[in-house]
Amino acid sequence: MTNFDLCVITREVEELHRGHVEVARAALQGGATMIQLREKSLPTSALLALAQEIRRLTLRHHAAFIVNDRGDIALASEADGVHLGREDLPIEIARRLLGPDAVIGASVDHPEAARKAEAAGASYLGVGPIFATGSKPDAGEAIGADWMARIKRAVSIPVLAIGGLTCDNVRGVIAAGADGAAVISAVADAPDMVAATAALLKCIREARGAREARGGR
Repeated sequence: MTNFDLCVITREVEELHRGHVEVARAALQGGATMIQLREKSLPTSALLALAQEIRRLTLRHHAAFIVNDRGDIALASEADGVHLGREDLPIEIARRLLGPDAVIGASVDHPEAARKAEAAGASYLGVGPIFATGSKPDAGEAIGADWMARIKRAVSIPVLAIGGLTCDNVRGVIAAGADGAAVISAVADAPDMVAATAALLKCIREARGAREARGGR
């Protein structure tokens, strides 16, 4: 069963001489439960080779691996699944391509879109941006934790908050109902990526424990 606690989305950080593999490796060492490969500029052959290398890392760490946008790369690299944006492959087609057991994520920012994604066969939802973020210029305006909570109440599948999340603010998002978090810069740009991942995971799990102790789902 997929653990949605903390998804680290990879990216290259040229000024720190970090590539996708370095980010993925450090995140896994820090305890990330899912890695998402997000790379839009590489040729297909190079992207596949990168996906295959990260897939091997995630298998060693018993973590899930998903590919952003590219169902073909997810299938060829034997990834666990794919994450789809609003203008990507329709969820129904991705499900047909990858099979009934694949992990298929969908980006949403509204309860109605969330309900439609769940009905179409999404395994989980990426909801955001919760806070302002510079990691994804096309992410749109921040929606806030309260709006994320409304989306969570509209569906029964896991909801991952994304967008500007740090240890300082992720507790409130989990308290509002998110099942986990997806981050980019909080790990990829951190001085110590392993420690940053471990700290985020600790904050997430402590916040969820506190929520459950109060009777929240």
